[in-house]
Amino acid sequence: MATLPSSRRLGAPDSKTRARLVAAAERLLLEEGYAAVTSRRVGAAAGLKPQLVHYYFRTMDDLFLEVFRRRAEENLARFERTVAKGGSLRDLWQFSAELRGARFNIEFAALANHRKTIRAEVAHYAERFRAAQLEALRDALDGTDPHGRPPPVAVLLMVTGLSQVLAIEEELGVTAGHSEAVAFVEELIARLEPTASRGDPGPPV
Repeated sequence: MATLPSSRRLGAPDSKTRARLVAAAERLLLEEGYAAVTSRRVGAAAGLKPQLVHYYFRTMDDLFLEVFRRRAEENLARFERTVAKGGSLRDLWQFSAELRGARFNIEFAALANHRKTIRAEVAHYAERFRAAQLEALRDALDGTDPHGRPPPVAVLLMVTGLSQVLAIEEELGVTAGHSEAVAFVEELIARLEPTASRGDPGPPV
């Protein structure tokens, strides 16, 4: 779809109607996939006229970006709260291993393969989040035994990469090897952070 002229008047960014459209677009994306997110379908899901979608968003990509940014900022805020409460290795692992949001990530990864603007935004957020994770992980590792401690960035990539695979596969109904992988991470945390509670069952799989 061609981009409309930038001079066109748009609805207020803090409008309740705009928020309804964004929420409706996110519901459609989660329930039926990103291909179902059209102006007509979003308008119907929000109980509004489809023309209003283009009153508040110049293109459908702009609507997708708003959906992504809203969820991304919420995730960053949740992560900051987790770190503020203590930010131990176990806390960081459990945050990464939460299964919620897996379908959202799957859909945006697929969408990013087709839309350059979406891909750029997803990459930008990933860099921001990784930087915040790495800082928190370095702080958490400061209180652990330095002997044999792996580089923080290696721990981060292993843990976050594994948690994403587990979440995506769980969403697809694949669980083979999950319990063994979680046990491995739990053992690593127990070795690096012996003060962590050994009785904590860890994240669900």
